[in-house]
Amino acid sequence: MSEPAAETQSETLTARQQAVLDAVLSLMVEKGDHLTMTAVARRASCSKETLYKWFGDRDGLLTATVQWQASKVRAGNYDRQNLDAGTLRESLKGFAANWLEVITSPTSIALNRIGISQAAARNGNLGSIVLANGRFAIGERLKPVLDAGREAGLIAFDDTEAAFRTLFGLVGRDVQVRLLLGDTLTLSKAEIARDAERAAEQFLTLYGTVQSAPGRDKSNA
Repeated sequence: MSEPAAETQSETLTARQQAVLDAVLSLMVEKGDHLTMTAVARRASCSKETLYKWFGDRDGLLTATVQWQASKVRAGNYDRQNLDAGTLRESLKGFAANWLEVITSPTSIALNRIGISQAAARNGNLGSIVLANGRFAIGERLKPVLDAGREAGLIAFDDTEAAFRTLFGLVGRDVQVRLLLGDTLTLSKAEIARDAERAAEQFLTLYGTVQSAPGRDKSNA
């Protein structure tokens, strides 16, 4: 049975609601923390009443925005019963590429900067919203893939969270920190694909079994 990544609340949004959340992200890039429901309603060409009806309040709108941004990081589809080394490798590469594309985007940089600023000043809830619906939610989306790989005998580890954190570090390296601190680092699609492949291969070197280790894919035997 083919298993997609776990469905998120963002996947139930209408196209109009998605457009509103994109408007929130664009305002964050332009105005930083100075985000009001009035400004969102004006940018999205809708009423504040509609925003409150759809998202509840400002925190609800921010939560939906973070979930929408994080939903772009996918683990892909896979057959848990017949998972092979090639499919596992492609799933890891796909996740890595998706995540790098998201965290290097201006919207993600702005969102994380505001969250960090609010967390440091203990002013607002965006920091905890980003942590819960970003990093932690993305982890829960990929961990089933890692567990499936372990069940198939392709990778070996004792703790799924620890294995995920290792992969997370191999993918992100210092990229996100540099961008958040104002570095003008840019990654082309080709560079993202290259870095994603390298992270997946490094992860499999650390955790892969004989049948999944780089260069020893049993499908090529």
